[in-house]
Amino acid sequence: MLRDTLRADGWEDFGEYIVQDFKTFWATLNKLAGFEEECPDCRQGCGDPGCGIRTCAKERGTELCPLCADYPCKHIDGIARRYPNLIADGQRLKEIGVESWVREQEERRKTGFCYCDIRFPQKGTVEQDAEHDT
Repeated sequence: MLRDTLRADGWEDFGEYIVQDFKTFWATLNKLAGFEEECPDCRQGCGDPGCGIRTCAKERGTELCPLCADYPCKHIDGIARRYPNLIADGQRLKEIGVESWVREQEERRKTGFCYCDIRFPQKGTVEQDAEHDT
């Protein structure tokens, strides 16, 4: 199912920063998939309660990991193993700010760039990989 594939690729978490009107798209996709209510972000209670990333973000009040003073850290190692440019992109976001980074991502998209094209094969789920590093 499209929704499950997009969730596995992380679009639920970062789509709004890359695609204009993503929230509307995601809400429609949820409705089509039979989910009437939009899922809150993981700091508000959705997802694995033992996830190290979720716990850390909630404790620090951090919206995006790269905005944390301790980025990169052990909590994202599992995901970073699967997405080889994750840390470098996060450092770029931290360096230039969210708005400028989003503009850069929009330009990347125009060239055909897609994160799913450069990910490593999945050993487990992203959640399992992240859980392994907590």
